[in-house]
Amino acid sequence: MNTIVPVTRLFDLLERLQVNYPKEDILAGKVDGVWKKYSSQEYAEISHAFAYGFLEFGLQREDKVITVMNNRPEWNFVDMGTALAGVVHVPVYSTLSDDDYRYIIPHSDAKIIIIGSAILYKHIAPVIAGLENPPTVFTIDNVEGVNNLDQIRRMGVENKEKWAPVIEENKKTITPDTLLSIIYTSGTTGTPKGVMHAHSSIVFNFLAHAAQQIKNSSHRYLSFLPLCHIYERTMNYEFQSLGISIYYGENMGTIARDLKDIQADGFCAVPRVIEMMYKKLDDIGKSLTGFKKIIYRWAWNFGNTFDYENLTFRRRLLNSLFDKLVYSKWRDNLGGHEMLIVTGGSSIRACVIRLFSAAKMYIYEGYGLTETSPVIAVNKPKALLRKIGTVGTILEGTEVSFLQDGEILTRGPHIMKGYYKDPEATAEVIDKEGWFHTGDVGEMVNGAYLRITDRKKEIFKLSNGKYVAPQVIEGKLNESPYIENSLVIGSNQKVASAIIVPNAARIEEWATHHKMVFQDAEKLYQTKEVMDLIHKEIERINKTLAPHEQIKFFRLVNDEWTTANGLLSQTLKLRRAQLNKHYDKIIAEIYS
Repeated sequence: MNTIVPVTRLFDLLERLQVNYPKEDILAGKVDGVWKKYSSQEYAEISHAFAYGFLEFGLQREDKVITVMNNRPEWNFVDMGTALAGVVHVPVYSTLSDDDYRYIIPHSDAKIIIIGSAILYKHIAPVIAGLENPPTVFTIDNVEGVNNLDQIRRMGVENKEKWAPVIEENKKTITPDTLLSIIYTSGTTGTPKGVMHAHSSIVFNFLAHAAQQIKNSSHRYLSFLPLCHIYERTMNYEFQSLGISIYYGENMGTIARDLKDIQADGFCAVPRVIEMMYKKLDDIGKSLTGFKKIIYRWAWNFGNTFDYENLTFRRRLLNSLFDKLVYSKWRDNLGGHEMLIVTGGSSIRACVIRLFSAAKMYIYEGYGLTETSPVIAVNKPKALLRKIGTVGTILEGTEVSFLQDGEILTRGPHIMKGYYKDPEATAEVIDKEGWFHTGDVGEMVNGAYLRITDRKKEIFKLSNGKYVAPQVIEGKLNESPYIENSLVIGSNQKVASAIIVPNAARIEEWATHHKMVFQDAEKLYQTKEVMDLIHKEIERINKTLAPHEQIKFFRLVNDEWTTANGLLSQTLKLRRAQLNKHYDKIIAEIYS
């Protein structure tokens, strides 16, 4: 093996792939239901063609290009093409509200906006048409009357001789400190902020966590979380730095099928996705009968209490038995391979990590923010450092400290350059000594592992002066099989209360088992029997809480909390301000 090509700027990955990992499927995406694969060489050639094309179009250094698309290889071609051209990539979510697009597009000063599909174009076009200085629009899929992105590539190919020397000069003059990307925070409150990252912060970060990866160039990962989010984006860079093939899933509904199709060795997910998989596995067991159901339930209960840190000989034997009878069947339905799964964005229940670990689908939690590119701490597979209930050890090369109130501060090469056009907001989060104030509250466990306890701005005070950390309580509530989601409230009130979205399937299953007659979910949730059921669940959870943290009142709501209706952020976190506004009448009734 040749010496590994060093990476200090993002586009250095292209040379590393060509020299160290010349493979036929470094990237792949579905086209008309069939995987279209791109080799390391093709990836480099197409990316360079886009770089030439952007220059031919007239883009200058630090001009901005917005992309709005689902995960697909074209995202990478544009990403590398802009980096080579010295142009700033501004990837944004495809699920933003019109108001967010109206703010981000002009605020970013974008000269070009690249939209993935006809459906997305139909949604965004009216917003663009209403702007004073709209960017030029290109689409990836063919849309009648709209520029197609392939025009940029063709312009590049036709003008290669003209622009190749300029790109080669860029490779010499673009420094690690050069602005690479602006990423607008999805945010749970307020206006989106444009986080500016140089090559250096992102490259430092993905190389640091790549050093702990146990998969290599013989493996494949499925990618389905939005690439516009810093977490999935830098994990993709990590995979590229190691020559791991990246296959882009069609959509969130095809995850299991795509994992099986490519015989995946891992994927990245937010806890909500893994929790959904966990519930489906539980539902399979409930549908079985006879001896199969008994075996499945034994395996299920064993997995939920699996302790990989303290495996006795007897439990190793049981794990092998259950793996042969149950767990291996789960893996067969997901491609048959042992998997490494990375998760972040919010906490995940310990029982889920234990079950998946028993089934050789190992989950590793990490923690970070868009402003920290993103990883601050992560559980590390190569070093065998993993502790359930924590987000792992501090990433090598970064610093972490705590304020007196427990807020986590971090400093190092992973910190953003600042917020675009907003020096005041930048000064609010990065102090004079270079510490970034995360807004999260945490503590060290065993002197090595970081545990996140809550979001500083989300902690509220009761009228008696006691503080309540809602995320911790919500996490416990959501562990109930009968609760889908919850919002803990009570700022300046005497007691804490909760608004609860019931798990419709589990509640209806329970009601049917108890021979209850009901017409619809709305009326079912109003019955005394269901209210008593949820009350018992809350009382069980209250026993684990301090007196002032206990939930004294609750209301059930027959609603969905989604990104589409604005009640969840793009990373599936609660948008508390919007939820409080949405349920202001119910909250008033609770405390009346």
